[in-house]
Amino acid sequence: MKKIIFIMLLGFSVYGYFGYHFILFNSSVKVLKKVEFTSEDTFIDARDLRGRLRLMKPSLIKAGIKDVLNKEGL
Repeated sequence: MKKIIFIMLLGFSVYGYFGYHFILFNSSVKVLKKVEFTSEDTFIDARDLRGRLRLMKPSLIKAGIKDVLNKEGL
């Protein structure tokens, strides 16, 4: 039973790593579904200016980062 639970948790972790963007803002963490199933830009620290500039990548724009930025007030 422990092996089954471990395999399921591992599968969910891998799917989350390749399937979602995790973006850390000052006040919260936002999650966006990726357009492509890749490991690129999985975790982005957007608490400083350099991190916010990384949010303007085409893959994040396709995923809907503009809507998230409007809701955050940035």
